[in-house]
Amino acid sequence: MPVISGNDYIKRMNRLKTNIWCDGERILGNIAEHPAFKGAVHSQAALYDMQKEPDLTDTMTYSSPITGDRVGTSYLQPTTKSDLEKRRISIQKWAKRNAGMLGRSPDYMNTMLMSFASSAKLLEGRENCFPDNLVKFYETAREDDLSFTHTFINPQVNRSPLYFEESEEPIAAKIVGEENDGLVIKGARLLATQGGMTDELLVLSAGGITDEANSFAFSVPSDTAGLKFICRESFVYGDSRFDYPLSSRFEEMDSIVVFDRVKVPWERIFFFKNLEVSNNFQRESAFLPFTLHQIISRQTIKAGFILGVAEELVQTINIDCYEHIQEKMAEIIMMLETMEALLLKSEINASTDEFGLMRPELIPLRVANSMFSKMYPRLIEIIQLLGSSGMVTIPTEADFKSPVREDLEQYLQSSKHAADDRVKLFRLAWDLTMSGFGTRQTQYERFFFGQPNKLSSELYKSYDLTAFTAYTREFW
Repeated sequence: MPVISGNDYIKRMNRLKTNIWCDGERILGNIAEHPAFKGAVHSQAALYDMQKEPDLTDTMTYSSPITGDRVGTSYLQPTTKSDLEKRRISIQKWAKRNAGMLGRSPDYMNTMLMSFASSAKLLEGRENCFPDNLVKFYETAREDDLSFTHTFINPQVNRSPLYFEESEEPIAAKIVGEENDGLVIKGARLLATQGGMTDELLVLSAGGITDEANSFAFSVPSDTAGLKFICRESFVYGDSRFDYPLSSRFEEMDSIVVFDRVKVPWERIFFFKNLEVSNNFQRESAFLPFTLHQIISRQTIKAGFILGVAEELVQTINIDCYEHIQEKMAEIIMMLETMEALLLKSEINASTDEFGLMRPELIPLRVANSMFSKMYPRLIEIIQLLGSSGMVTIPTEADFKSPVREDLEQYLQSSKHAADDRVKLFRLAWDLTMSGFGTRQTQYERFFFGQPNKLSSELYKSYDLTAFTAYTREFW
């Protein structure tokens, strides 16, 4: 079937009846109408609608190699630099619709699944590995335009490097049974962003596994029996786009995933009880370069949005004449230009890998990823500093509809805008940087792909310094 529409996506989500718990209650109605989910569900639906727009068809879709139907570009296995560029353009088209705020927009997981399936040869001939299952599932996901969340992380009971779980009942999700029709999984996993608002849950052992019972990779429908999503507090505090311009639309829920003896059919399992594969498949596959390419493409759009918000604040209160303001704006510009340059460098230096994929150069993407995790909190701080006291003097939409409107119009006007437009801008800056939604975004980007110090360590260890040290020795 061809790519789905936004309405198709919403109908799927409402039909699933996934076991989701939010604020102490199970969600029993349509997920697309629940206050904690409806903004993100409808924003994601708008992304699917873009695939149906006639002027975006060539960018957002390509012809299925199986059916000839139009399928999503985020599933495209790139074999040329043009394919790689097309992937980046489509990712950024989607990111611009949400200012890069949807970190788990469909292209993220679609990219991940594409990279794993493209690397399925790594599983051939290995014990308890099913490469054909992985390839067939990728093809099903592509043809049906499925949506995904995923979970990699074990509960943070004890993060000591020497910690071994000794609980009688499983804490981290593990295999507790092998039956004729599949594996039985019990325990929990963190951190499923968009948990409950996707067709599927992809579960993967991402390395550091010492017990075969924790070694597996599979995907199951979100409404699988025994599967439960327990949500954190929602950061949607109202529907008003005046008051909550970002959180009312783009608040992605994060959830704990509980497996209560979940049965995973054999045809849904990609590998299990193979420590070597569990610890190395993600690293040896095409996962890292393509996933980072998607991440940096989105984050570049987000950095550009922050630059736009910052400049609007500067112009609205007429502070561009101050050198310290110019210096802060230059920081954002340098960050944006560096991200864009690194992204393009990864494409210019792309080369065909062992799987036949046109793989972007990894080092520029590692640099951008490591840098963004450290710089994003600084970008947010700059917005706060530019806005100053204006970030906390932000009346609501209801205030502008009350008898005090005349006072607000007089005392909250700016050199460029009437009071209501000025407040809208400052509420946008507040929602970006200081609301529950905004602070979650900061924490999310800080740890998006792992611990910042670990990202830097991996960059150092993977960087080829031979030519530099040879030059230095020759020079001295």
